[in-house]
Order: sequence, then C-alpha cells, then structure tokens
Amino acid sequence: MKLADRTDAVAPFFAMEFGKHAAALEAQGHHIIKLNIGEPDFDAPPLVVKAMHEAIEGGHTSYTAALGIPPLRAAIADFYRSNYGVSVDASRVVVTAGASAALLLASAALVNPGDEVLVGDPSYPCNRHFMSSFGAQVKLVPTTAESRFQLNEELVRSHWSAQTRGLMIATPSNPTGTSVPEAELAALCAFAKERGAWRIVDEIYLGLTYGDHRALSILKQDPEAIVINSFSKYFGMTGWRLGWAIVPEEMVPVMERLAQNYYICPSAPTQYAALACFEPESLAVCEERRADLARRRELIVTGLKRIGLNVPVEPDGAFYVYIDVSQTGLNSMDFCERALHEAHVALTPGNDFGQCSAADHVRLSYAASTSELELAITRLAPFIQKLL
Repeated sequence: MKLADRTDAVAPFFAMEFGKHAAALEAQGHHIIKLNIGEPDFDAPPLVVKAMHEAIEGGHTSYTAALGIPPLRAAIADFYRSNYGVSVDASRVVVTAGASAALLLASAALVNPGDEVLVGDPSYPCNRHFMSSFGAQVKLVPTTAESRFQLNEELVRSHWSAQTRGLMIATPSNPTGTSVPEAELAALCAFAKERGAWRIVDEIYLGLTYGDHRALSILKQDPEAIVINSFSKYFGMTGWRLGWAIVPEEMVPVMERLAQNYYICPSAPTQYAALACFEPESLAVCEERRADLARRRELIVTGLKRIGLNVPVEPDGAFYVYIDVSQTGLNSMDFCERALHEAHVALTPGNDFGQCSAADHVRLSYAASTSELELAITRLAPFIQKLL
C-alpha cells in the first residue's frame, strides 16, 4: 500500500511514547509519577457533569448546526466580554470538536500549498502538523530564554520572506508555560497584518495565567486575529473534545462549509453540558483550581532549582516547566529514559517541540496532584545528584 507522503512528516509524539513506557513499568508493579502528559488531574466542574446527564436524558443527542448551538456561541462571546473586556459578536464564534478541529478548519481555510508559516521553536507539534498537512512550508523560528521561548517582533521581522503568509503563536505556550508580553504580541501581529498575513493565536491556556493580572486576549488589540481556544484545560474537559475559534466575519461561512463536510457538528450533548461552564458556580470552581495550579507551579519551580535543575524562564501560565538538562551531560531523550527507569518519573523530551534546543530541554507538566509533585522532586533529587 502506498501511503500519502505527508504521513512521513508527522513524527511520533514522544509524550505519548513515554506514556506507553510508563504503562509497561506500571504493569510490572512500579508506581510511576506521570508528569509527561498535559492533562489536569481534575474533571469538569460538578455542574457541568450534572448538565451532561440532563442533556442525554433530555434527548439532546441529535445533530446540531455545524457552527454549534446558538446559546453556546453566545455564552462564549459573553465570556470574552466579561473576562477579557473584548466585544465579540456571537456570529463569529465557531464551536468545534476540540481545539484540534478548530486548527483543522483554520488550516484548511487559510493555507495553500507552498505558503510559508512562521511558528516559534519550541512549540506544540500538532499545530504545525495541521499546517503542513495542507501543504504549508512551516518555518520553525528558533527562540531562546531571552525571548521567553516566544516569537517577538524582531524575530518575526528577521525571518519574514516574500512567501510568508501567516504566523501561529501560542500564549501561554505548551511546552514552556510562558506568555508573550501584551505589547510585544500586539506589535508582532501588527507587523504581520501590515503585510496582509493572517495571525492565528492559540489561547488554549489563556484562562490559566498566574500573577497579579489576568492575561488579555489578542482580540483586544487585533480584532481580526483568529483565536483558538478549548474547554479542555481551564474547564478540565480534556476527553469531552469541545473547543472553539473566533474568526473574522468573512471566514464564518467558509468554516461552516468545512465543518459540515469534515465532521458535521461537535458533540451535541457536550455542547449542551458546556453551557453550565459559564455559570458562576462553575467559574468559581475553575478559579479555585487556577489558584491551586499557581501553588503547584511554585512548588515545582522551587523544588527543581533546589535539586540542581535549571529552569531558564519561570512559567507564567499553563501548567508546564521547560527544564534545561544540559548540565547533566545527557541529552533530553536519554535524560527522560533514565528518569523514567531510575526515578520512575515520566517526563517529555524537547524533541517533541522543535529542533533548536530540543536536545537540551525536557518538559514537565505540573498538572498532577501536590503529593505526586512532592514525591517527584524527592525521587529526582538522588537521580540528579548522580549526574552532576
């Protein structure tokens, strides 16, 4: 059988590969601390779980409109108004079968074969794989700790070419947990807009930012940007597979046609249940969890430094820490293999997320419980001491 050439460009997802290795060790009776997967250890808010039962029992199981049920589109628009001070018409909200489906639709709508797309390195690999599947030439732009492992205007300017048609940014980012400062984000989006290029901003972790103020959506500064978001992280609904995009008005009918053909509609009962996400009771639960994740961030960053691991940039969002392991003398793949087998802690090598510093960095997800995080530091300490 001759498979499509594009399949060769999609590398294995090492976070999942190490998950398989961890499962094999668990089958042998070992307790593995899984800090390799970006999945919160909490479920959807109780009101949402209750609403899911009611949706199924109430018969909300038929096809919906491809763009999502109107009440949910309106609720998302209201959420952006109340949380981020952005006025968004509900007609521009596209409810999707997870954020992945939103990226699928956006890639199909925007990319022609040969179009160059700028993406920061490191970054979440699936984002660029969507683009390349539609023929984009994805240019990975090397970033450093000095730029918070994020694109900035200077980097975008220096890597821009006559073939550049768009850029993709995630803020806060997976794998680094870092955000693009608001003024910098506005400047680099303005630079792209002036050149007629589209801007996709992944805001999946926007609800999980820490510090004195809540980060703002790019739509506050660039109303024509394309925003991708999800119910998975802030609302704890990873397996429910529901997300959304906010797109310019002229893109809405295109997204609708594509959604109709690619997957018909998002899950109907999940959409009805998701309405309960925006109830005050559910939002209060989510805010309590955000505060808990902030405490976990402090625990893990302090603990890593104490045992001698270098965190070049402290995360200010999501639930990831990007660790420089070069001082251990191991590359990231070997470090993760040995940490798993010798300390029984599962991490993800930087190879998942790019090229420029992949061999020197590993990602840790602190979405696990506090007790698991404390035990992970205890287990890693003697392992690191052997290497330093």
